[in-house]
Amino acid sequence: MKKNMGSTDKIIRILIAVLIAVLFFTNVISGTLGIVLLVLAGVFVLTSLISFCPLYALFGMNTCPRDKQP
Repeated sequence: MKKNMGSTDKIIRILIAVLIAVLFFTNVISGTLGIVLLVLAGVFVLTSLISFCPLYALFGMNTCPRDKQP
């Protein structure tokens, strides 16, 4: 897998995942919506750790900075 996520994108995803987890575990969001959002938060963390987003690949997006070539 080729990396397609930049560091800013990874930080934003992790912050969103932490926010969702805090809201879930403090019972601000609950039920089916809470579980779905918690799974989404897990996906955000996983994609951030591996620096690859399948949806980005599907749509041809890339937020990873390119190396400067001489």
